[in-house]
Amino acid sequence: MKVNTHKKTVIALWVLLAVSFLFAVYKNFTAIDIHTVHETKVIEEQILDTHKIENFVENFAEVYYSWGQSAASIDNRTNALKGYLTGELQALNVDTVRKDIPVSSALTDFQIWEIIEEKEQHYQVTYTVEQRITEGESGKTVRSAYQVTVYVDGSGNLTIIQNPTITSIPIKSGYTPKAVQSDGTVDSITTEEINEFLTTFFKLYPTATAKELTYYVNEGVLKPVGKEYIFSELVSPVYNRNGNQVNASLAVKYLDNQTMTTQVSQFDLVLEKNGENWKIVK
Repeated sequence: MKVNTHKKTVIALWVLLAVSFLFAVYKNFTAIDIHTVHETKVIEEQILDTHKIENFVENFAEVYYSWGQSAASIDNRTNALKGYLTGELQALNVDTVRKDIPVSSALTDFQIWEIIEEKEQHYQVTYTVEQRITEGESGKTVRSAYQVTVYVDGSGNLTIIQNPTITSIPIKSGYTPKAVQSDGTVDSITTEEINEFLTTFFKLYPTATAKELTYYVNEGVLKPVGKEYIFSELVSPVYNRNGNQVNASLAVKYLDNQTMTTQVSQFDLVLEKNGENWKIVK
């Protein structure tokens, strides 16, 4: 009785082992490969075409900042502004230029400095105007900066929804770049060689063709100018060695016979010597 029980236990274990083996083989053949897919979203930057906004605001400015000393001129201006301003802004501008105003105004200059999309379909435009104000026999020039907000509807039509509001424009920055200084890595003999090379090159450069430039410059480094400038001198050249190359920072003076002025151009170049000849490589 005990023997039969032992046999049954052994048989059961072997059956279990066989079933486990077969199940493992089955799983191996029917396994599903799971791949992780990484989705990459490409966000394209849309370029805003502001031409119609620029033209609309400039045309508005020609009306808004110009008037004569007559009731008819003021009335014409008021009617013309209806083509640019909302009804609310038209009412706001009533009597801003009175019919008995003692001066006339002519728009002599207009510049757009910035267009910002404040939110969808709303664009803030910063601009400057120059007006010639005339009173009797005397006149003066006035320059001012303003901003307006332009609304563009779904059909592309425009209207000004913010009255010309005083603002400011950027002024000259106080930034001064660090001057390039010689580190003493280029000796006097090499300096003289480079001076002679650059003098020869810049004498030819203004009138040189693309083919002629290839003798002195790697392709694409400097483009043909096609002008009759007359070489005057190299100004404050600074040369520093970097491996087998020399970094050159300098200004070049030319005489411009058409404008009768001196033209000063600045260059940052990389020179390399092949054999006995120098060449501008960057």
